[in-house]
Amino acid sequence: MLRCGDKILLSGVVYTSRDAAHKRFMKILDEGGKMPFDIENAVIYYAGPTPAPEGRPIGSCGPTTSGRMDRFAPRLLDLGLGGMIGKGERSKEVRDAIVRNKAVYLCAIGGAGALACNCIKSVEVIAFEDLGCESVKRLVIEDFPLVVANDMYGGDIFSSGRAQYAKNI
Repeated sequence: MLRCGDKILLSGVVYTSRDAAHKRFMKILDEGGKMPFDIENAVIYYAGPTPAPEGRPIGSCGPTTSGRMDRFAPRLLDLGLGGMIGKGERSKEVRDAIVRNKAVYLCAIGGAGALACNCIKSVEVIAFEDLGCESVKRLVIEDFPLVVANDMYGGDIFSSGRAQYAKNI
């Protein structure tokens, strides 16, 4: 089981989604519709990739600030979302939903989107193409470097990191 602070290399399928797509998810769910992908154990990467340069599946693909999705995340977690990838601290409501649903929040390295794109092997727009870079994309990733920031046991790298830092001052 993943624990707060673990460093991992993730391979498999993840879905990109940011603010605009999350708002549409809520509208679809409120109207009794289905998500554009199977949310059960899925991982959402909070990213808005740039267009692909010649010969590449994708352009720069770094994480966006996760806190902007905090108002949506508990509902998605309660529907079976297995994990989220982004950058920055999460709200108490999101951390509680992670524990309640035995999920995980992973942090990617901010500012390294040009390097992260090397781990993305294929890209397919699956929903909301009109949103451009914020459309929902299905990414196949390989050895994507991440750190476990919030685990299903209540571990929080941000609070534990601050506590460790305060001890060392």
